[in-house]
Amino acid sequence: MFKAAINAELLKDSIASLAVIVDEVRFRINSEGITVKAVDPANVAMGIFELGSAAFDEYSADECEIGVDLNKITDLLGIADRSDTVRMELDEVNQKLLIDVGGLSYTLSLLDPSTIRAEPRVPQLELPAKVVLNGADLRRAVKASEKISDHMLMGISDDTFYMEAKGDTDKVRLEMGRDQLIDMKSGDACSLFSLDYLSDIVKPTNKINEVTLSLGRDFPILIDFEIANGAGKISYLLAPRIESD
Repeated sequence: MFKAAINAELLKDSIASLAVIVDEVRFRINSEGITVKAVDPANVAMGIFELGSAAFDEYSADECEIGVDLNKITDLLGIADRSDTVRMELDEVNQKLLIDVGGLSYTLSLLDPSTIRAEPRVPQLELPAKVVLNGADLRRAVKASEKISDHMLMGISDDTFYMEAKGDTDKVRLEMGRDQLIDMKSGDACSLFSLDYLSDIVKPTNKINEVTLSLGRDFPILIDFEIANGAGKISYLLAPRIESD
């Protein structure tokens, strides 16, 4: 059993944070909320998604698992007004999700969870450095880097966090000292990442006040931020690009 109501814009933003790396997911639903663990087809980026019951205006659920096509939900929410309420109810017998929004009623066919890639094992990483910054600053650096390169370097040097991209002839670099960051834990950190992935991952951060980056040397980066007004969280784990000498 699953029955819930939630603000359309809040749900749209939450789904968007997950849809940047995968199209199909397994929603694990229980009385506390919805969770997803998914990895992209190339095994480069992983998403860990939590949307707590507090994010909903109404929420009632038993433990279950459903397969969802995120593109279909995104398209559906695209016609909703920001202030609309989305009402959802699971039809377990027919494996349909009944959705009502803005006076329109949809019957969304669900996917067989067994046909969707199994949940990945989340690696336990001890990353030595951590930076907390405004999401708009992160997105600005990524957008600037896209103009000249297909990868971006992130690291810490002399108590300064930097993001840098180099092209054949051009270079862009953003440095942020401790006083320009919300928080910082210095450590040995310098890793290169694909902008193809970073560009998608940081799209939702433009509205986020605090984004946490956990870094190491030639290690994956862990990107965390809250969603749904603090009632949810998304974490991305992005593998580094290792340059051969």
